[in-house]
Amino acid sequence: MMSSKKYVIGLDYGSDSARAVIVDTQTGEEVSQSVQYYPRWMEGKYCNPASNQYRQHPLDYIEVLENTVKNALKEAGREVAQNVVGLSFDTTGSTPALVDDSGVPLAMRPEFADNPNAMFILWKDHTAVKEAAEINELAKKWKEDYTKYEGGIYSSEWVWAKVLHVLREDKAVREVAFSWIEHADWMPALITGTERPDKVVRSRCAAGHKAMWHESWGGLPPEEFLTSLDPLLKGFRDRLYRDTWPSDKKVGTLTPEWAERLGLTTEVVVGVSAFDCHMGAVGGGATPNVLARAIGTSTCDIMIADYDQIGEKLIAGICGQVDGSVVPGYIGLEAGQSGFGDIYAWFKNVLAWPLNSILSESQLLNEETKQKVIREAIDQIIPRLSEEAMKIPVEESTILATDWMNGRRTPDANQEVTGSIVGLTLGSSAPRIFRALVEATAFGSKAIVERFREEGVELKGVIGLGGVARKSPFVMQTLADVLNMPIKVAATEQTCAVGAGMFAAVVAGIYSNVEEAQKHMGRGFEKEYFPNPENAEKYDVIYKKYLKLGHFTEKEL
Repeated sequence: MMSSKKYVIGLDYGSDSARAVIVDTQTGEEVSQSVQYYPRWMEGKYCNPASNQYRQHPLDYIEVLENTVKNALKEAGREVAQNVVGLSFDTTGSTPALVDDSGVPLAMRPEFADNPNAMFILWKDHTAVKEAAEINELAKKWKEDYTKYEGGIYSSEWVWAKVLHVLREDKAVREVAFSWIEHADWMPALITGTERPDKVVRSRCAAGHKAMWHESWGGLPPEEFLTSLDPLLKGFRDRLYRDTWPSDKKVGTLTPEWAERLGLTTEVVVGVSAFDCHMGAVGGGATPNVLARAIGTSTCDIMIADYDQIGEKLIAGICGQVDGSVVPGYIGLEAGQSGFGDIYAWFKNVLAWPLNSILSESQLLNEETKQKVIREAIDQIIPRLSEEAMKIPVEESTILATDWMNGRRTPDANQEVTGSIVGLTLGSSAPRIFRALVEATAFGSKAIVERFREEGVELKGVIGLGGVARKSPFVMQTLADVLNMPIKVAATEQTCAVGAGMFAAVVAGIYSNVEEAQKHMGRGFEKEYFPNPENAEKYDVIYKKYLKLGHFTEKEL
Protein backbone atom coordinates (compact mmCIF):
# COMPACT_ATOMS: atom_id res chain seq x y z
CA MET A 1 0.00 0.00 0.00
CA MET A 2 1.43 3.38 -1.02
CA SER A 3 2.02 5.86 1.80
CA SER A 4 0.84 9.46 1.59
CA LYS A 5 4.29 10.49 2.77
CA LYS A 6 6.82 11.49 0.15
CA TYR A 7 10.59 11.42 0.43
CA VAL A 8 13.55 12.90 -1.40
CA ILE A 9 17.23 12.02 -1.51
CA GLY A 10 19.92 14.66 -1.17
CA LEU A 11 23.35 13.56 -2.39
CA ASP A 12 26.28 15.56 -1.10
CA TYR A 13 29.67 14.98 -2.74
CA GLY A 14 32.43 16.41 -0.56
CA SER A 15 36.20 16.40 -0.90
CA ASP A 16 36.80 13.03 0.76
CA SER A 17 33.42 11.30 0.81
CA ALA A 18 29.82 11.38 -0.36
CA ARG A 19 26.64 11.00 1.64
CA ALA A 20 23.06 10.17 0.75
CA VAL A 21 20.38 11.52 3.07
CA ILE A 22 16.72 10.53 2.77
CA VAL A 23 14.46 13.35 3.92
CA ASP A 24 10.75 13.44 4.76
CA THR A 25 9.31 16.24 2.61
CA GLN A 26 6.63 17.12 5.17
CA THR A 27 8.80 17.50 8.26
CA GLY A 28 12.41 17.71 7.09
CA GLU A 29 13.23 14.68 9.24
CA GLU A 30 16.40 12.91 8.12
CA VAL A 31 15.02 9.39 7.88
CA SER A 32 18.32 7.71 7.11
CA GLN A 33 21.74 8.44 5.73
CA SER A 34 24.81 6.67 4.44
CA VAL A 35 28.36 7.97 4.05
CA GLN A 36 31.23 6.43 2.10
CA TYR A 37 34.76 7.61 1.42
CA TYR A 38 36.03 7.55 -2.16
CA PRO A 39 38.05 4.31 -2.26
CA ARG A 40 40.80 5.32 -4.71
CA TRP A 41 41.08 8.79 -3.21
CA MET A 42 41.61 7.35 0.27
CA GLU A 43 44.51 5.28 -1.09
CA GLY A 44 46.13 8.54 -2.20
CA LYS A 45 45.95 7.61 -5.86
CA TYR A 46 46.39 10.16 -8.65
CA CYS A 47 47.40 12.94 -6.24
CA ASN A 48 50.69 14.70 -5.63
CA PRO A 49 50.37 17.17 -2.73
CA ALA A 50 53.90 18.48 -3.33
CA SER A 51 52.75 19.90 -6.68
CA ASN A 52 49.19 20.68 -5.48
CA GLN A 53 47.74 18.00 -7.77
CA TYR A 54 44.44 16.53 -6.55
CA ARG A 55 42.53 14.28 -8.97
CA GLN A 56 39.54 11.99 -8.44
CA HIS A 57 38.47 9.04 -10.53
CA PRO A 58 34.88 9.04 -11.86
CA LEU A 59 34.52 5.44 -10.70
CA ASP A 60 34.84 6.69 -7.13
CA TYR A 61 31.80 8.88 -7.69
CA ILE A 62 29.80 6.07 -9.31
CA GLU A 63 30.61 3.47 -6.67
CA VAL A 64 29.73 5.69 -3.71
CA LEU A 65 26.52 6.76 -5.46
CA GLU A 66 25.31 3.18 -5.67
CA ASN A 67 26.48 2.18 -2.22
CA THR A 68 25.24 5.19 -0.27
CA VAL A 69 21.79 5.30 -1.88
CA LYS A 70 21.22 1.55 -1.50
CA ASN A 71 22.45 1.57 2.10
CA ALA A 72 20.28 4.55 3.04
CA LEU A 73 17.23 2.94 1.40
CA LYS A 74 17.90 -0.33 3.20
CA GLU A 75 18.03 1.47 6.54
CA ALA A 76 14.88 3.49 5.76
CA GLY A 77 12.77 0.50 4.78
CA ARG A 78 10.78 -0.68 1.78
CA GLU A 79 7.89 1.74 2.20
CA VAL A 80 10.22 4.74 2.11
CA ALA A 81 12.01 3.45 -1.01
CA GLN A 82 8.68 3.12 -2.83
CA ASN A 83 7.80 6.74 -2.03
CA VAL A 84 10.99 8.55 -3.04
CA VAL A 85 9.91 11.17 -5.59
CA GLY A 86 13.00 13.29 -6.20
CA LEU A 87 16.78 13.35 -6.04
CA SER A 88 19.31 16.17 -6.29
CA PHE A 89 23.08 16.47 -6.01
CA ASP A 90 25.54 18.97 -4.69
CA THR A 91 29.27 18.68 -5.32
CA THR A 92 32.52 20.47 -4.71
CA GLY A 93 33.59 22.91 -7.38
CA SER A 94 35.09 23.77 -9.62
CA THR A 95 35.77 20.07 -10.20
CA PRO A 96 35.81 19.51 -14.00
CA ALA A 97 36.87 16.67 -16.28
CA LEU A 98 37.52 16.43 -19.99
CA VAL A 99 35.05 14.22 -21.89
CA ASP A 100 34.82 12.54 -25.28
CA ASP A 101 32.14 13.23 -27.91
CA SER A 102 29.69 10.97 -26.06
CA GLY A 103 30.15 12.94 -22.85
CA VAL A 104 32.10 10.17 -21.12
CA PRO A 105 34.90 11.38 -18.79
CA LEU A 106 38.15 10.27 -20.39
CA ALA A 107 39.23 8.27 -17.36
CA MET A 108 36.32 5.90 -18.07
CA ARG A 109 38.06 4.87 -21.30
CA PRO A 110 40.55 1.98 -20.95
CA GLU A 111 43.49 3.88 -22.39
CA PHE A 112 43.13 6.65 -19.78
CA ALA A 113 42.01 4.58 -16.78
CA ASP A 114 45.06 5.55 -14.71
CA ASN A 115 45.85 8.94 -16.23
CA PRO A 116 45.28 11.75 -13.67
CA ASN A 117 44.82 14.26 -16.51
CA ALA A 118 41.76 12.32 -17.67
CA MET A 119 40.11 12.50 -14.25
CA PHE A 120 38.08 15.06 -12.37
CA ILE A 121 40.30 17.88 -11.14
CA LEU A 122 39.28 18.51 -7.54
CA TRP A 123 38.49 22.08 -6.48
CA LYS A 124 41.68 22.38 -4.41
CA ASP A 125 44.00 21.33 -7.24
CA HIS A 126 46.29 24.33 -7.81
CA THR A 127 48.34 23.07 -10.75
CA ALA A 128 46.87 25.76 -13.01
CA VAL A 129 48.26 28.87 -11.30
CA LYS A 130 50.06 29.94 -14.50
CA GLU A 131 46.93 29.55 -16.62
CA ALA A 132 44.83 31.53 -14.14
CA ALA A 133 47.34 34.37 -14.28
CA GLU A 134 47.15 34.39 -18.09
CA ILE A 135 43.34 34.54 -17.98
CA ASN A 136 43.48 37.51 -15.61
CA GLU A 137 46.05 39.30 -17.73
CA LEU A 138 44.05 38.85 -20.94
CA ALA A 139 40.73 39.74 -19.30
CA LYS A 140 42.10 43.08 -18.12
CA LYS A 141 43.22 43.93 -21.68
CA TRP A 142 40.03 42.79 -23.41
CA LYS A 143 37.20 45.13 -24.33
CA GLU A 144 34.99 43.21 -21.89
CA ASP A 145 36.34 41.89 -18.60
CA TYR A 146 34.83 38.41 -18.43
CA THR A 147 35.98 38.02 -14.81
CA LYS A 148 34.05 41.03 -13.53
CA TYR A 149 31.10 39.03 -12.18
CA GLU A 150 33.52 36.59 -10.54
CA GLY A 151 35.15 39.16 -8.31
CA GLY A 152 37.52 40.45 -11.00
CA ILE A 153 40.15 37.75 -10.37
CA TYR A 154 40.05 34.32 -11.97
CA SER A 155 41.35 31.48 -9.78
CA SER A 156 43.44 28.41 -10.48
CA GLU A 157 40.66 26.51 -8.67
CA TRP A 158 38.26 27.21 -11.56
CA VAL A 159 37.41 25.35 -14.71
CA TRP A 160 38.99 27.22 -17.64
CA ALA A 161 42.41 27.43 -15.95
CA LYS A 162 42.32 23.71 -15.08
CA VAL A 163 41.16 22.56 -18.51
CA LEU A 164 43.79 24.63 -20.29
CA HIS A 165 46.52 23.33 -17.99
CA VAL A 166 45.64 19.70 -18.74
CA LEU A 167 45.35 20.32 -22.49
CA ARG A 168 48.81 21.85 -22.50
CA GLU A 169 50.33 19.12 -20.37
CA ASP A 170 49.00 15.97 -21.99
CA LYS A 171 49.03 15.42 -25.76
CA ALA A 172 47.22 12.07 -25.60
CA VAL A 173 44.36 13.55 -23.61
CA ARG A 174 44.28 16.63 -25.81
CA GLU A 175 43.80 14.60 -28.97
CA VAL A 176 40.69 12.87 -27.64
CA ALA A 177 39.11 15.63 -25.53
CA PHE A 178 35.90 16.89 -27.12
CA SER A 179 34.51 19.03 -24.31
CA TRP A 180 34.51 19.37 -20.52
CA ILE A 181 31.97 18.91 -17.78
CA GLU A 182 31.67 19.88 -14.14
CA HIS A 183 31.19 17.12 -11.60
CA ALA A 184 27.97 18.90 -10.59
CA ASP A 185 26.59 18.55 -14.13
CA TRP A 186 27.86 15.05 -14.78
CA MET A 187 26.09 13.30 -11.91
CA PRO A 188 22.50 14.14 -12.97
CA ALA A 189 23.41 13.69 -16.64
CA LEU A 190 24.76 10.21 -15.91
CA ILE A 191 21.65 8.88 -14.16
CA THR A 192 19.13 10.51 -16.52
CA GLY A 193 20.82 9.42 -19.75
CA THR A 194 21.69 12.96 -20.89
CA GLU A 195 25.48 12.70 -21.01
CA ARG A 196 25.98 13.92 -24.59
CA PRO A 197 27.58 17.38 -24.34
CA ASP A 198 24.77 19.02 -26.35
CA LYS A 199 22.12 17.42 -24.08
CA VAL A 200 23.57 18.15 -20.63
CA VAL A 201 21.52 20.56 -18.52
CA ARG A 202 24.12 22.90 -17.08
CA SER A 203 24.08 24.35 -13.58
CA ARG A 204 23.74 28.14 -13.33
CA CYS A 205 25.69 27.95 -10.09
CA ALA A 206 28.70 26.18 -11.61
CA ALA A 207 28.75 28.17 -14.83
CA GLY A 208 28.26 31.60 -13.31
CA HIS A 209 30.71 31.30 -10.45
CA LYS A 210 33.51 29.36 -12.14
CA ALA A 211 33.23 29.43 -15.96
CA MET A 212 32.81 33.17 -16.68
CA TRP A 213 29.23 32.57 -17.87
CA HIS A 214 26.95 35.62 -17.94
CA GLU A 215 23.76 36.44 -19.78
CA SER A 216 24.97 39.90 -20.80
CA TRP A 217 27.64 38.54 -23.18
CA GLY A 218 25.67 35.58 -24.43
CA GLY A 219 26.87 32.88 -22.06
CA LEU A 220 30.49 31.76 -22.01
CA PRO A 221 33.33 34.05 -23.15
CA PRO A 222 33.49 34.25 -26.97
CA GLU A 223 35.65 32.04 -29.15
CA GLU A 224 37.97 34.93 -29.96
CA PHE A 225 38.79 35.46 -26.29
CA LEU A 226 39.39 31.78 -25.62
CA THR A 227 41.60 31.19 -28.65
CA SER A 228 43.56 34.35 -27.88
CA LEU A 229 44.23 32.79 -24.51
CA ASP A 230 45.44 29.62 -26.25
CA PRO A 231 44.59 28.11 -29.67
CA LEU A 232 44.18 24.76 -27.88
CA LEU A 233 40.76 26.00 -26.75
CA LYS A 234 39.54 26.32 -30.32
CA GLY A 235 36.06 24.85 -30.77
CA PHE A 236 35.38 24.19 -27.10
CA ARG A 237 32.85 26.98 -26.76
CA ASP A 238 30.70 25.65 -29.62
CA ARG A 239 30.74 22.21 -28.01
CA LEU A 240 29.67 23.51 -24.63
CA TYR A 241 26.50 25.46 -23.81
CA ARG A 242 24.62 28.71 -24.10
CA ASP A 243 21.90 28.33 -21.44
CA THR A 244 22.17 27.47 -17.77
CA TRP A 245 19.55 26.65 -15.15
CA PRO A 246 18.97 27.20 -11.43
CA SER A 247 18.52 24.20 -9.16
CA ASP A 248 14.72 24.33 -8.97
CA LYS A 249 14.60 22.95 -12.53
CA LYS A 250 14.34 19.34 -13.67
CA VAL A 251 17.08 17.51 -15.57
CA GLY A 252 15.03 14.37 -16.18
CA THR A 253 14.05 11.11 -14.53
CA LEU A 254 16.09 8.03 -13.67
CA THR A 255 16.88 5.73 -16.55
CA PRO A 256 15.71 2.11 -16.16
CA GLU A 257 19.33 1.06 -15.62
CA TRP A 258 19.95 3.56 -12.83
CA ALA A 259 16.55 3.01 -11.24
CA GLU A 260 17.47 -0.66 -10.91
CA ARG A 261 21.02 0.05 -9.73
CA LEU A 262 19.78 2.40 -7.01
CA GLY A 263 16.66 0.51 -6.01
CA LEU A 264 14.29 3.31 -7.05
CA THR A 265 11.65 3.83 -9.74
CA THR A 266 11.94 5.50 -13.13
CA GLU A 267 9.49 8.13 -11.89
CA VAL A 268 12.09 9.68 -9.57
CA VAL A 269 12.77 13.22 -10.79
CA VAL A 270 16.39 14.47 -10.84
CA GLY A 271 17.10 18.18 -10.36
CA VAL A 272 19.83 20.53 -11.58
CA SER A 273 22.83 20.38 -9.25
CA ALA A 274 24.75 23.15 -7.53
CA PHE A 275 27.92 23.43 -5.51
CA ASP A 276 27.86 22.08 -1.97
CA CYS A 277 28.00 25.34 -0.05
CA HIS A 278 25.21 26.91 -2.11
CA MET A 279 22.81 24.09 -1.30
CA GLY A 280 24.20 24.01 2.23
CA ALA A 281 23.18 27.62 2.70
CA VAL A 282 19.62 26.71 1.71
CA GLY A 283 19.61 23.63 3.95
CA GLY A 284 20.97 25.68 6.85
CA GLY A 285 18.21 28.27 6.70
CA ALA A 286 19.91 31.17 4.94
CA THR A 287 17.76 34.22 4.27
CA PRO A 288 18.61 37.49 2.44
CA ASN A 289 21.76 39.25 3.67
CA VAL A 290 22.66 36.52 6.16
CA LEU A 291 26.12 35.05 5.56
CA ALA A 292 26.00 31.24 5.64
CA ARG A 293 29.46 29.80 6.30
CA ALA A 294 30.08 26.16 5.43
CA ILE A 295 33.08 25.54 7.67
CA GLY A 296 35.09 22.41 7.04
CA THR A 297 38.45 21.73 5.39
CA SER A 298 37.97 25.13 3.75
CA THR A 299 35.11 27.59 4.04
CA CYS A 300 32.56 28.60 1.50
CA ASP A 301 30.61 31.73 2.38
CA ILE A 302 27.25 32.23 0.72
CA MET A 303 24.80 35.11 0.81
CA ILE A 304 21.72 36.01 -1.19
CA ALA A 305 20.74 39.60 -1.92
CA ASP A 306 17.89 41.12 -3.87
CA TYR A 307 18.35 42.74 -7.26
CA ASP A 308 17.68 46.27 -6.02
CA GLN A 309 20.48 46.09 -3.46
CA ILE A 310 23.11 44.81 -5.89
CA GLY A 311 21.94 46.70 -8.98
CA GLU A 312 24.91 47.37 -11.28
CA LYS A 313 27.39 47.01 -8.45
CA LEU A 314 30.43 44.81 -9.07
CA ILE A 315 31.72 43.31 -5.83
CA ALA A 316 35.49 43.03 -6.05
CA GLY A 317 37.57 40.13 -4.86
CA ILE A 318 34.87 37.54 -4.18
CA CYS A 319 34.01 34.28 -6.00
CA GLY A 320 31.15 35.62 -7.99
CA GLN A 321 27.73 37.25 -8.03
CA VAL A 322 25.31 35.14 -10.02
CA ASP A 323 21.59 35.47 -10.62
CA GLY A 324 19.81 32.44 -9.16
CA SER A 325 22.92 30.49 -8.20
CA VAL A 326 21.61 29.88 -4.68
CA VAL A 327 17.90 30.78 -4.55
CA PRO A 328 16.04 31.71 -7.74
CA GLY A 329 14.96 35.33 -7.61
CA TYR A 330 18.08 36.54 -5.79
CA ILE A 331 21.70 37.27 -6.62
CA GLY A 332 23.96 34.62 -5.10
CA LEU A 333 27.22 35.91 -3.63
CA GLU A 334 30.11 33.53 -2.91
CA ALA A 335 33.34 33.98 -0.97
CA GLY A 336 35.48 31.65 1.12
CA GLN A 337 38.82 30.55 2.51
CA SER A 338 41.05 27.99 0.78
CA GLY A 339 42.07 26.58 4.14
CA PHE A 340 40.29 26.36 7.49
CA GLY A 341 40.00 22.90 9.05
CA ASP A 342 42.80 21.81 6.69
CA ILE A 343 45.12 24.16 8.57
CA TYR A 344 44.32 22.49 11.88
CA ALA A 345 44.77 19.07 10.22
CA TRP A 346 48.17 20.18 8.89
CA PHE A 347 49.31 21.16 12.39
CA LYS A 348 47.98 17.89 13.79
CA ASN A 349 50.01 15.98 11.18
CA VAL A 350 53.12 17.95 12.09
CA LEU A 351 52.70 17.04 15.74
CA ALA A 352 51.87 13.43 14.88
CA TRP A 353 55.10 12.88 12.95
CA PRO A 354 56.93 11.18 15.84
CA LEU A 355 53.98 8.83 16.37
CA ASN A 356 53.79 7.83 12.72
CA SER A 357 57.52 7.77 12.04
CA ILE A 358 59.12 6.68 15.32
CA LEU A 359 56.54 4.83 17.40
CA SER A 360 55.43 2.88 14.33
CA GLU A 361 58.95 1.42 14.16
CA SER A 362 59.03 0.50 17.84
CA GLN A 363 59.69 -3.14 18.72
CA LEU A 364 58.22 -2.78 22.21
CA LEU A 365 54.60 -3.26 21.13
CA ASN A 366 52.89 -5.73 18.84
CA GLU A 367 51.54 -4.32 15.58
CA GLU A 368 47.88 -4.27 16.59
CA THR A 369 48.54 -2.52 19.91
CA LYS A 370 50.93 -0.11 18.24
CA GLN A 371 48.39 1.00 15.65
CA LYS A 372 45.69 1.35 18.31
CA VAL A 373 47.93 3.56 20.46
CA ILE A 374 48.93 5.71 17.48
CA ARG A 375 45.34 6.11 16.29
CA GLU A 376 44.01 7.01 19.74
CA ALA A 377 46.79 9.51 20.36
CA ILE A 378 46.33 11.25 17.01
CA ASP A 379 42.57 11.44 17.52
CA GLN A 380 43.16 13.35 20.77
CA ILE A 381 45.54 15.98 19.39
CA ILE A 382 43.00 18.58 18.24
CA PRO A 383 40.61 18.18 21.23
CA ARG A 384 43.49 18.52 23.71
CA LEU A 385 45.01 21.45 21.84
CA SER A 386 41.61 23.19 21.85
CA GLU A 387 41.17 22.53 25.56
CA GLU A 388 44.55 24.07 26.42
CA ALA A 389 44.40 26.91 23.88
CA MET A 390 41.05 28.02 25.28
CA LYS A 391 42.76 28.76 28.63
CA ILE A 392 45.18 31.29 27.09
CA PRO A 393 43.93 34.90 27.47
CA VAL A 394 43.71 36.90 24.25
CA GLU A 395 46.32 39.41 25.44
CA GLU A 396 48.80 36.56 26.01
CA SER A 397 48.30 35.23 22.49
CA THR A 398 51.45 36.87 21.14
CA ILE A 399 52.02 34.51 18.19
CA LEU A 400 50.54 35.75 14.92
CA ALA A 401 49.75 33.71 11.81
CA THR A 402 48.16 34.08 8.39
CA ASP A 403 45.75 31.47 7.05
CA TRP A 404 47.12 31.02 3.54
CA MET A 405 48.65 27.53 3.82
CA ASN A 406 46.52 26.56 0.81
CA GLY A 407 46.57 29.96 -0.89
CA ARG A 408 43.86 32.60 -0.60
CA ARG A 409 40.42 32.30 -2.15
CA THR A 410 38.94 35.61 -0.96
CA PRO A 411 39.21 38.46 -0.69
CA ASP A 412 41.24 38.79 -3.90
CA ALA A 413 42.13 35.26 -5.00
CA ASN A 414 45.82 34.41 -5.00
CA GLN A 415 46.87 30.76 -4.87
CA GLU A 416 50.57 31.63 -4.83
CA VAL A 417 50.57 33.22 -1.37
CA THR A 418 51.69 31.06 1.53
CA GLY A 419 50.99 30.95 5.24
CA SER A 420 53.22 32.41 7.92
CA ILE A 421 53.73 32.23 11.67
CA VAL A 422 55.64 34.96 13.54
CA GLY A 423 56.31 35.92 17.13
CA LEU A 424 57.72 32.53 18.11
CA THR A 425 59.92 32.22 21.18
CA LEU A 426 61.44 29.32 23.08
CA GLY A 427 58.33 29.44 25.23
CA SER A 428 55.93 28.94 22.31
CA SER A 429 54.03 25.78 23.12
CA ALA A 430 51.88 23.68 20.79
CA PRO A 431 48.62 25.06 22.29
CA ARG A 432 49.83 28.63 21.79
CA ILE A 433 50.72 27.96 18.15
CA PHE A 434 47.37 26.24 17.66
CA ARG A 435 45.55 29.22 19.15
CA ALA A 436 47.36 31.49 16.68
CA LEU A 437 46.25 29.25 13.79
CA VAL A 438 42.63 29.34 14.98
CA GLU A 439 42.83 33.12 15.28
CA ALA A 440 44.33 33.30 11.78
CA THR A 441 41.37 31.43 10.29
CA ALA A 442 39.06 33.80 12.16
CA PHE A 443 40.96 36.83 10.86
CA GLY A 444 40.66 35.45 7.33
CA SER A 445 36.92 35.23 7.91
CA LYS A 446 36.83 38.82 9.14
CA ALA A 447 38.61 39.95 5.97
CA ILE A 448 35.74 38.49 3.94
CA VAL A 449 33.08 40.16 6.10
CA GLU A 450 34.91 43.49 5.87
CA ARG A 451 35.13 43.20 2.07
CA PHE A 452 31.35 42.76 1.79
CA ARG A 453 30.84 45.81 3.99
CA GLU A 454 33.36 47.88 2.05
CA GLU A 455 31.48 47.02 -1.14
CA GLY A 456 28.19 48.21 0.34
CA VAL A 457 26.57 44.81 0.95
CA GLU A 458 24.43 44.77 4.09
CA LEU A 459 25.20 41.95 6.54
CA LYS A 460 22.38 41.04 8.92
CA GLY A 461 23.79 37.90 10.53
CA VAL A 462 26.03 34.83 10.31
CA ILE A 463 25.11 31.14 10.21
CA GLY A 464 27.62 28.37 10.84
CA LEU A 465 27.28 25.12 8.87
CA GLY A 466 29.29 21.93 8.82
CA GLY A 467 31.44 19.86 11.12
CA VAL A 468 33.64 22.60 12.58
CA ALA A 469 30.61 24.77 13.39
CA ARG A 470 28.90 21.91 15.22
CA LYS A 471 31.85 20.31 16.99
CA SER A 472 34.41 23.03 17.81
CA PRO A 473 33.20 25.47 20.51
CA PHE A 474 36.66 27.01 20.86
CA VAL A 475 36.90 27.79 17.15
CA MET A 476 33.35 29.14 16.96
CA GLN A 477 33.71 31.36 20.04
CA THR A 478 36.97 32.76 18.68
CA LEU A 479 35.23 33.41 15.36
CA ALA A 480 32.34 35.21 17.08
CA ASP A 481 34.80 37.34 19.08
CA VAL A 482 36.88 38.26 16.01
CA LEU A 483 33.84 39.07 13.85
CA ASN A 484 32.15 40.76 16.82
CA MET A 485 28.91 39.20 15.63
CA PRO A 486 26.64 36.44 16.97
CA ILE A 487 26.82 33.17 15.02
CA LYS A 488 23.89 30.77 14.83
CA VAL A 489 24.73 27.11 14.24
CA ALA A 490 22.33 25.17 12.03
CA ALA A 491 20.67 22.22 13.76
CA THR A 492 20.85 20.12 10.61
CA GLU A 493 24.01 18.05 10.57
CA GLN A 494 23.99 17.40 6.82
CA THR A 495 23.00 20.87 5.61
CA CYS A 496 24.33 20.38 2.07
CA ALA A 497 22.50 17.09 1.54
CA VAL A 498 19.32 18.43 3.15
CA GLY A 499 19.54 21.55 0.97
CA ALA A 500 19.80 19.27 -2.06
CA GLY A 501 16.75 17.45 -0.70
CA MET A 502 14.84 20.73 -0.48
CA PHE A 503 15.56 21.44 -4.13
CA ALA A 504 14.54 17.87 -5.01
CA ALA A 505 11.21 18.50 -3.27
CA VAL A 506 10.65 21.59 -5.42
CA VAL A 507 11.66 19.79 -8.61
CA ALA A 508 9.31 16.93 -7.74
CA GLY A 509 6.42 19.35 -7.32
CA ILE A 510 5.98 18.95 -3.55
CA TYR A 511 6.63 22.66 -3.03
CA SER A 512 6.28 25.57 -5.42
CA ASN A 513 9.57 27.27 -4.51
CA VAL A 514 12.67 26.97 -2.37
CA GLU A 515 11.42 29.30 0.37
CA GLU A 516 8.36 27.11 0.87
CA ALA A 517 10.55 24.00 1.07
CA GLN A 518 12.77 25.72 3.65
CA LYS A 519 9.73 26.63 5.74
CA HIS A 520 8.48 23.03 5.93
CA MET A 521 11.75 21.10 5.87
CA GLY A 522 14.11 23.40 7.81
CA ARG A 523 15.22 22.33 11.31
CA GLY A 524 16.25 25.73 12.72
CA PHE A 525 19.30 26.34 14.88
CA GLU A 526 20.80 24.39 17.77
CA LYS A 527 23.14 26.94 19.30
CA GLU A 528 24.23 30.56 19.12
CA TYR A 529 27.65 31.99 19.96
CA PHE A 530 27.76 35.57 21.22
CA PRO A 531 30.90 37.72 21.07
CA ASN A 532 32.75 38.65 24.24
CA PRO A 533 32.97 42.49 23.99
CA GLU A 534 36.37 42.66 25.71
CA ASN A 535 37.88 40.01 23.46
CA ALA A 536 36.33 41.64 20.39
CA GLU A 537 38.02 44.92 21.22
CA LYS A 538 41.39 43.24 21.70
CA TYR A 539 41.01 41.29 18.48
CA ASP A 540 40.38 44.49 16.52
CA VAL A 541 43.95 45.52 17.40
CA ILE A 542 45.44 42.12 16.56
CA TYR A 543 43.49 41.99 13.27
CA LYS A 544 45.32 45.11 12.07
CA LYS A 545 48.60 43.29 12.76
CA TYR A 546 47.29 40.30 10.78
CA LEU A 547 46.61 42.57 7.80
CA LYS A 548 50.08 44.09 8.09
CA LEU A 549 51.72 40.66 8.23
CA GLY A 550 49.67 39.47 5.27
CA HIS A 551 50.64 42.52 3.23
CA PHE A 552 54.33 41.98 4.04
CA THR A 553 54.38 38.26 3.20
CA GLU A 554 52.44 38.75 -0.03
CA LYS A 555 54.36 41.75 -1.34
CA GLU A 556 57.87 41.26 0.00
CA LEU A 557 58.55 37.52 0.04
